[in-house]
Amino acid sequence: MAPMTRVLICDDDALVRAGLTLMLGEEDGVEVVGEVGDGRAALEAVQAGGVDLVLMDLRMPVMDGIDATRAIVELDRGTKVIVLTTFDADDYVVRALAAGAHGFLLKDTPPAQIADAIGAVAGGEPALSPGITRRLIEQVTEGSGPDTRSEQARARLDLLTERERDVAIAIARGGSNAEIAAELYVSLATVKAHVSHVFDKLGTVNRVQVAICVHEAGLLRDAARPSVGP
Repeated sequence: MAPMTRVLICDDDALVRAGLTLMLGEEDGVEVVGEVGDGRAALEAVQAGGVDLVLMDLRMPVMDGIDATRAIVELDRGTKVIVLTTFDADDYVVRALAAGAHGFLLKDTPPAQIADAIGAVAGGEPALSPGITRRLIEQVTEGSGPDTRSEQARARLDLLTERERDVAIAIARGGSNAEIAAELYVSLATVKAHVSHVFDKLGTVNRVQVAICVHEAGLLRDAARPSVGP
């Protein structure tokens, strides 16, 4: 039996909270452990313990979803955040992921897909499509100072081993852990270990942040296919 993911629902609309609680209660592997109406209450619930993942709305009183996500990630307790909102504008997605969110879903996402996203994020996978990832990378890397950004990104990536760099590039291409394992001819456990090392060395908390770093360093243009072997 797969382990249960303890989920906190954070939304200022009581009907939305109740609906999500009811729907997710029917899904395997998900246990809704609480509901709160603002970001401050979500932060306090995570501080109290027993929360593996927060489904986070964006626009809320007291503390909004962006600030709450950032504060929860900074606690460094392993709690993941999936933003669940009605707003799909790129700016909201970028701000949420920059704050450390591990996924971004719209509220009209079917319950089964929300449950799948919860399972994916709990297992270290992103809850974003490659298409959205590409849009975010393009937006974040626009603007002034490209040379400086490139130098900074390359300096960060110099901290990685050759195999970790291969993994980072594969992440930037939108590969899942299973796809990366097949591409590099290594086990899934090895890929998960490499992904963890990449996150630690780059100071990132999600795969989009890794992809942005790789893109800014120009490695998607420069890199050939990775070598075979661990």
